[in-house]
Amino acid sequence: MNVDTLIDAIYSHGWCIWDDFLTPEQVSELRASIPANWQQSGIGRDMDYVQEARVRKDKIQWLSPEMGAPVQHYLQQMEDLRAAVNRHLYLGLFEYEAHFAKYEPGDFYKKHLDSFRGQSNRKLTTVFYLNDQWVAEDGGELVMYDLDDQHLARVAPKAGRLVVFLSENFPHEVLPAHKRRYSIAGWYRVNGNTGDRLDVAS
Repeated sequence: MNVDTLIDAIYSHGWCIWDDFLTPEQVSELRASIPANWQQSGIGRDMDYVQEARVRKDKIQWLSPEMGAPVQHYLQQMEDLRAAVNRHLYLGLFEYEAHFAKYEPGDFYKKHLDSFRGQSNRKLTTVFYLNDQWVAEDGGELVMYDLDDQHLARVAPKAGRLVVFLSENFPHEVLPAHKRRYSIAGWYRVNGNTGDRLDVAS
């Protein structure tokens, strides 16, 4: 697969799964960059932000270039993707933000949208997985729906797999994991208020 195929899929369907987005060596280097310190995830933003374990139980840590070369390389890959999508789809993607997400056994995230029309400037969601030797019994799948609540896909969180979808169009959930599960959840934003960060991890 390549960037052109991803762009075609976003244009035609609004979402795409790209296996082997990074090499096994690059995935291993990113996994070695996973932080030791985490914060409990939450839902909402600004004054409405709350930690709600009945909705989600993962922990997060925001990516920054100071985390080292593997994270810098990943962020550059996302910047290259942003430029390509803008060039072909004219989405006006302005910047990218992302965090590591850790799901312990039993952790989940109930069905949600990453962005609601007219209420946020998140436009395109990305989820990248860091889990070697993941099998069906390990759970933790990403389940995607359309806006009519029709099931679209059930995606195993296998290492090297990138999922990209329009943030306003696809409700999704993370099923309970049965062993520790890592991902990088990210969002491309359109220009606007960049201070209303939403903690949403997939």
